[in-house]
Amino acid sequence: MSGYILETRDLALAYGGFRAVDGVSLRVKAGTIHSVIGPNGAGKTSLFHCLTGGRRPTEGDIVFDGQEITRRPAHARVGIGMARSFQVTSLFQNLSVRENLRLASQGRDGDRALAFWRSVAAGRAHIERAERIMERLNLTAKADTAAGDLSHGQQRVLEVGMALCGEPKLLLLDEPTSGMGIDDIPVMTHLIAELGKDHTVMLIEHNMGIVMSISDTITVMSRGQILVEGKPEAVRADERVRAAYLGEAG
Repeated sequence: MSGYILETRDLALAYGGFRAVDGVSLRVKAGTIHSVIGPNGAGKTSLFHCLTGGRRPTEGDIVFDGQEITRRPAHARVGIGMARSFQVTSLFQNLSVRENLRLASQGRDGDRALAFWRSVAAGRAHIERAERIMERLNLTAKADTAAGDLSHGQQRVLEVGMALCGEPKLLLLDEPTSGMGIDDIPVMTHLIAELGKDHTVMLIEHNMGIVMSISDTITVMSRGQILVEGKPEAVRADERVRAAYLGEAG
């Protein structure tokens, strides 16, 4: 085993003559928090879409947990252990916190989730998983609250919980603090750090404070390519990052 749960090889995504992702070779080590950062237009979101199945790369390969998945659709990637959250909150707004999590847990069964005749044990297992995740996310007190009535920060936490219901090997988070108030950001930061103890986490995030405080490895993208990669302290000190991302020409 290489120790890497996710690898890309010369990955590219082109729109005509524009290459949003341009020859990216990335390796995410199992059991780590790996963050991808970069200025607007750097290609990090396009890379994320390729990894999660939202876009089909025009060149290169994606290998997840030893399997080549470059052309697999998004739902097939979920089935083998990838789960993602979205930059824009995506919840069942009129359903309770418990029901959102229960449905996410049920969705882990794939086509079997639509079966008319289901065992009582299967239904109980989904409810129990929802209860465990609510407790882990400190949402138990909100179990019967409609998702749409939660604060924005709590909605973002719930969405991470729904991704966890799939019991993923790799959790991909797309700007999880987007739109959060200043009081909610430390809660999400702590949650991601805690999740990193049990899961491999890949994170796209604009908040440099979060990235620097919780990441094991940081990949900096610029113009569709990897500019710098390394540990937080090395990335922070790199003059190319200061120039490209922070706008501080060295």
